Amino acid sequence: MKWTTKDIDLYLQSKEYVDTLILPLIPVTWGNHLKQTVEAGEFATVITQEIERQFKGRVVLSPAFTYTDSEGTEAALTRLNTWSQDASLNGFRHVFLITTAQEWKSFESELKGSLISFPSLPLEHLDHQLRQSILQDQIKGLITIFMDKWRG
Repeated sequence: MKWTTKDIDLYLQSKEYVDTLILPLIPVTWGNHLKQTVEAGEFATVITQEIERQFKGRVVLSPAFTYTDSEGTEAALTRLNTWSQDASLNGFRHVFLITTAQEWKSFESELKGSLISFPSLPLEHLDHQLRQSILQDQIKGLITIFMDKWRG
C-alpha cells in the first residue's frame, strides 16, 4: 500500500494483515555528484514501488527517508532509527530499509530494521525492454529476501 489516502484507508481496514513497512533511503545532495545521486534515488524509488505492487495488501511503502551528507551520519542514523522504531511500535513487525547507498552497510548493526542494499543502475539511457529486464532481475532477488525474512 502506498502513502495515499486511498491505500491508507485500505490499510486501516486490514491493519492486522499488514506487518511490513518498506522504507526507501534516499540521499540528497547539491554538490558534485548531483546527477548520480538523483539516478540512485530514482532507481531505489522504482524498485520499492514495484515491490509494493507485488506485495500489495502485506506491505506499506513509506515516504522516502531523505538525508544529506552535511547532516552527518550520527544525526541521520538517529532520525532513521526513530522512524523505524515508531513503525515497530505501531504494529510493523518487519521494517525493510531499502537503499542503493552502500555506506549504510557499515551501520547495519546499529539499524532498527532490515537493511537491503543493492547497486544503482542508471535507467535513463536504457531501452524499455532492457530496463524492464534489469528491474525484474533485481526485484526477483528482493522478493526472495522478503520471503526469507518473513519465514524466519
